[in-house]
Amino acid sequence: MSAKEAADRAGAGVGRESGAADVDPEGAGLTLRERKKRRTRQRISGEATRLFIERGFEQVTVAEVARAAEVSAMTVFNYFPRKEDLFLDRVPEAAEMLVRAVRDRGPGEVPLAALRRLATGLVASGHPLTKVGEGFGNFWRTVLDSPALRARGREVLEELEELLAAELGRATGAAPGDPEPRLAAALIVAGWRAAYATAARRQLDGDPAEVVAVEQAAVLERTFDALERALPVLGRERRPG
Repeated sequence: MSAKEAADRAGAGVGRESGAADVDPEGAGLTLRERKKRRTRQRISGEATRLFIERGFEQVTVAEVARAAEVSAMTVFNYFPRKEDLFLDRVPEAAEMLVRAVRDRGPGEVPLAALRRLATGLVASGHPLTKVGEGFGNFWRTVLDSPALRARGREVLEELEELLAAELGRATGAAPGDPEPRLAAALIVAGWRAAYATAARRQLDGDPAEVVAVEQAAVLERTFDALERALPVLGRERRPG
C-alpha cells in the first residue's frame, strides 16, 4: 500500500475507530478475509526482517523471503511492490495516522495540536514506529548498512511530507499554490525526524532505553513548542469555506 492509498483508506475510515493514535493492532472491524491478508503480510514482513537483520539487506533475495514465508514470490510482490518495503513495512501505517490526526481532530482542535497529540501519544504508548528498546539497534544498523534502505528512507520522508502538505492545505482552507502548507509539512516532518534520529543515535551509542525514551518525549515537546511559534497558520481554527 502506498502513502496515497493509506490516505484514501484513512478518509474512508476502513478498519479504524476515530482517534489519531489508534492503530487497531488486532484487526478489529476487519472481515475474515482482511484479517487473513493482514496475517500473511505480517508473516512475510517478519521473515524478511529476520533475514535482513541476520544477513544484510542486499544479501537476501525476494525469492528467499518467499521461501521462508511459505508463499510465492508473486505473493510477496502483491503485498510489497518494492523489496525495501518489506523492511520499512510500517510506512503505510505512518501515513494513515498522519492523515487521520489532521482529518479526525476534535472540535476546536487545531492541526498542529492534533499532530503533537499523535507524536507524543505514540512515544508514550511505546508504539513500534517510535519505540526504542529491544530490536531497535538491530533495525537501524540494518538500515545504515544498506544504501538501498537509506535511499528509500529519504523517499519515504518526501512522500510523507507531500501527503501532510495536502492534508494541511485542506484543513486550513489554503488556496491552490499557497506555500504555507508545504512549508509547514516540511518543518513538521524535519522536526519529527530530528527527534527520532537523536533517539536512534543515543541508543546505538549504548544509552539505556528508558533514558532515551524520556529524552525523546522531551525533545518532541520542545520541537512542537518551536513549531507552534514558527507556524501560526496551524494554530488557528479551520478557515471558513
